[in-house]
Amino acid sequence: MRPSGLRIKSPDLLIAESGADLEGNGLRRSMGLFQLICFGIGAIVGTGIFVGLSDTVAEAGPAVIVSFVLAAVTCVFTAFSFAELGGAIPVSGSAYSYAYATLGERLAFLVGWCLLLEYGISVSAVAVGWGQYLNELLGSLTGWQLPAALSQPPGDGGIVNIPAVVVMLLAALLLVRGIRESARATAAMAVLKLAILVLFCAIGFSAFRAGNLSPFAPEGVAGITSGASLAFFSYIGFDAITTAGEEARDPRRNIPVAIMVCIGVVTVLYCLVAVSAIGALSAGQVGGRPAALSLIVNHVTHSTLGGGVIAFGAVVAIASVVLAVLYGQTRILMSMARDGLVPRIFERVSPRTSTPVANTWIVTAVFAVPAAVVPLDAVMNLSTIGTLAVMAVVNLSVIVLRRTRPDLPRRFRVPLFPVSPVLGIAFCLYLIYGTGPATWLQFAGFLVAGALVYACYGRRRSRLAAGQQGPAADAETAGAETAGAETAGAETAGDGATGAAAVSAAAGAAPREG
Repeated sequence: MRPSGLRIKSPDLLIAESGADLEGNGLRRSMGLFQLICFGIGAIVGTGIFVGLSDTVAEAGPAVIVSFVLAAVTCVFTAFSFAELGGAIPVSGSAYSYAYATLGERLAFLVGWCLLLEYGISVSAVAVGWGQYLNELLGSLTGWQLPAALSQPPGDGGIVNIPAVVVMLLAALLLVRGIRESARATAAMAVLKLAILVLFCAIGFSAFRAGNLSPFAPEGVAGITSGASLAFFSYIGFDAITTAGEEARDPRRNIPVAIMVCIGVVTVLYCLVAVSAIGALSAGQVGGRPAALSLIVNHVTHSTLGGGVIAFGAVVAIASVVLAVLYGQTRILMSMARDGLVPRIFERVSPRTSTPVANTWIVTAVFAVPAAVVPLDAVMNLSTIGTLAVMAVVNLSVIVLRRTRPDLPRRFRVPLFPVSPVLGIAFCLYLIYGTGPATWLQFAGFLVAGALVYACYGRRRSRLAAGQQGPAADAETAGAETAGAETAGAETAGDGATGAAAVSAAAGAAPREG
């Protein structure tokens, strides 16, 4: 018998409980491939490039281009692992569920705990950046701006950041209406912000000066590494695609494809934005400046109109990130509640909207507080290191699952295995090193707190330990049937439905809100 913290949940059981490839737990499969791609872009492109670019430039200088490439390489290796696992285990739990299926319950809980940091704290940080560009937009349109006391966090001249709270409330209202409405809104916002960034690149390259790229790396390798750790924040969010595993159509195919398309599009776009920004205005003029993209466009066009257009794009972009990341956080908590590791209120789904309404409002209320009163730079590094730790675990999970479940159906396989996941782990550790000792200590304290929460609550209430998940034998049988069907060339959806029926009969349907 395994020690409590090493309990592993079968991938077949995870898939069966989620409704397999059919609808389950009250959620509706209404997101196609295009919606998933837009959802991924919506989760990625936002504060990191519109607000965080200036901080990255301050660290790396013109070598910010290299920093973005280094961060992108880290993401590509990890994206391969997410794509394989997302297609093999298409559930809402994302990295938490992958760790549960490979590395045990205790580590899975800590991964979920880190995802709270990645999604929850990053959504607060993203919301903080929204106020900067909202003021820039108001200034260009009306000449009036919100007072700093009500639009900036403490430390930046503010008392409480009202716009940050407002954008989170608006996102929550849209999410509780239904996933179809949220997906449509995210798709529209993703297309708009991509168009705005392409417009920025066109304006920036029209004023390109090669002299702005010299000296290229004033802070050397240390500056590039530190800049890459900051630039990595710009890529956070592509893993949110995997949290839609129970609401995506044909998730085994569409999730891997959406992840790879998103990473490719965003990487190319970010590098173009970085080159055009530094080419148009020197690193010294860009570094550390708020609303840097609007500043550059105003400088090039000698007008506030162009900057106003960029500011509008940023307002839309950051709002879509808040929407997508808030969505991902609620789905991960729903998966953890299904396992008994967090309170059951987080797994309740409204039969009217097919969304976890109470879950959404609780998450919004909790993380609106740091959004209102915490400076952006105080949480960016902590969110980054938490994300890097999760990504390292996901790369390790791919290696473990290949050894323990080689029979599991995989529509996408990591290329150059096992070199790719090993390199993914190495790059994650390298960027963790770049966050600095102060962030390491903060993260260590965060992990200790998570371990205590698991010991005091999660370990005692685990449904897997209590045998409430449904017979393991049924799940294993379903897995064997699935593997056999794959060998014969049959579709796997029917086997998933068999597993779902077995778990439903044993454990009952997931609770819903009345």
